[in-house]
Amino acid sequence: MRTASTSLLLLVMTLVSAFAATAHGQALVADLSRHHVAITTGFTGAEVLMFGAVDGEGDIVVVITGPPEDVVVRNKQRIAGIWVNAQTIKFEGVPNFYAVASTRPLSEIATPDVRENQQIGAENIAVTVSIADRGRPAEELTTFRAALIRNKQNEGLFSREPGEITVLSNRLFRTGIHFPANMATGAYTASVYLFHEGNAVQSISTPILVEKVGVGAEIYNFAHRQSALYGIAAIIIAVFAGWLGSVIFRKV
Repeated sequence: MRTASTSLLLLVMTLVSAFAATAHGQALVADLSRHHVAITTGFTGAEVLMFGAVDGEGDIVVVITGPPEDVVVRNKQRIAGIWVNAQTIKFEGVPNFYAVASTRPLSEIATPDVRENQQIGAENIAVTVSIADRGRPAEELTTFRAALIRNKQNEGLFSREPGEITVLSNRLFRTGIHFPANMATGAYTASVYLFHEGNAVQSISTPILVEKVGVGAEIYNFAHRQSALYGIAAIIIAVFAGWLGSVIFRKV
């Protein structure tokens, strides 16, 4: 009940903003239900509502991208009954998270060239390979790139199909964005595109900050800032836990 009331309030506020924006010649307004996602102990994921309004005809596409990272893709082969890494390629600038939603199938909204130029769709994400791998055959790079996307989808970090955008009264729109529990911390970007006759005529981008908070954040920060002390503490705790367990089982 609370979620429904909150969504209704956000949509009403968006409608008011839309009228004001139209007066200033803007065809698209959009925002998020929240711009901060806190990862605490026991974090199981988060839902964020993207909402907005559009003045006039057109299609809406929402793209969410996470912080960039380097990813190594490995091709395993079975040699003498043992699986080993036969080939590897390192991709740079890969978004940790990527999700897209649209009012219609992407193929009906824009041509492949336009979608590639706007990086809409996981297959159109602009990534580069490391300097050491740039001399590899084009077919091999294509195969490894497809494996990269497939692995991300299996981890739940890349959407397999575009999500649905609900449009009300041909003006208001909304879509839910699910962030999985294994999402990375950092700065995310939510981009909204207004397409008309196959071309992006307007876009809006807004940030989302994802960070660890609470005890988990303190441990995480300590482990990264004082790695040596964290390692020593972990060893001491492990030794103590082993000694305590042996004492308990000895008495039993």
